[in-house]
Amino acid sequence: QVQLVESGGGLVQAGGSLRLSCASSGITFSIYAMGWFRQAPGKEREFVGGISLSGTSTYYADSVKGRFTISRNNARNTVYLQMNSLRPEDTAVYCCAAKSSLYQNEYWDQGTQVSVCT
Repeated sequence: QVQLVESGGGLVQAGGSLRLSCASSGITFSIYAMGWFRQAPGKEREFVGGISLSGTSTYYADSVKGRFTISRNNARNTVYLQMNSLRPEDTAVYCCAAKSSLYQNEYWDQGTQVSVCT
């Protein structure tokens, strides 16, 4: 059974930091590209950033570039999203996703709430 279990969300003041973790089980983690997405109330889901299989390449939405950092630990089957200089507009439900081009499948977690207050 495939599971993506996210942790680290919560409430933080503007300018603060949070780190989200997404731990996987039931998949060969190292062959899955990982991504982070978010959805704010009343808005469509948007791409936050992604990381390649080995972790050598990362990609970010312009809205978070320079503030968020994605990393992964393949030995721990976990991907991270370090969020610094948080803004109220970063408030959303954040989800991680695993995608394999080899197996042509993808998995999503249920998401965790991140709320940034002024």
